[in-house]
Amino acid sequence: MRRHLHAEWTKLRTLAGTGRLLLTIVVLTVAVSVAAAAVVSCASDGCGYDPAKISLFGVQVSQAAVAVLAVLAITGEYGTGMIRVTLTALPHRIGVLAAKAILLAGLTLTAGSVAVLVSALAARGVLLDNGFAPETLVLTSGPMLRAAVGSVLYLVLIALFSLGVATAVRDSATAIGVVLGLLYLFPALLLVIADEDWQRIVWQISPMNAGLAIQATTDLAGMPLSPWAGLGVPAAWAVAALLGGGLLLRVRDA
Repeated sequence: MRRHLHAEWTKLRTLAGTGRLLLTIVVLTVAVSVAAAAVVSCASDGCGYDPAKISLFGVQVSQAAVAVLAVLAITGEYGTGMIRVTLTALPHRIGVLAAKAILLAGLTLTAGSVAVLVSALAARGVLLDNGFAPETLVLTSGPMLRAAVGSVLYLVLIALFSLGVATAVRDSATAIGVVLGLLYLFPALLLVIADEDWQRIVWQISPMNAGLAIQATTDLAGMPLSPWAGLGVPAAWAVAALLGGGLLLRVRDA
């Protein structure tokens, strides 16, 4: 595994766009979160907004950059034909995929942690100016800390899910289309489905809706899934994608 990790790290850090995409994750998360915080306000008689969701709203946008980074980590090799060299030098194909997954998870964890921390701090000042109660924005409180940590884990799961899909389809445009379609299609469906039972089912299987339940700090009883159970949904999608991608990687020619 040490050889696999060294080889994959060399490819990832020299891949054109890796640094820019990691920076994009941070910038998008912070910029969108601050923008969301700037357009909401709390009246003195109460507030209908969840401060954690507003502070971390940018995760909904930056997950697209995470998906692109994960997809390019493997489809770039298929596009250039370098995958044949990789699998000749390192014939243990599952080891290759595992090394990619470990490094992608580490990079996403690092970038996501910076993005979430800066977003929470920057949005906090804006929300305080807009009338939110200071006690609802304490970053070390249980609900806010869970929302922040869970948001980082959500981004890591999106990276792993995207890697699994890309391994299966082996084409950059197709893989990105599939991943972004699955992430953003379910929330769109909820807007057109009238039946409440079907809305609940779609919400529960949506990697984005269920996964971002980890950010909720208010009205938890009214949610179809609890925050940690919701995070289990994108985890299940990631496991399924990696298992499927790994199986196809083993049985198909490079």
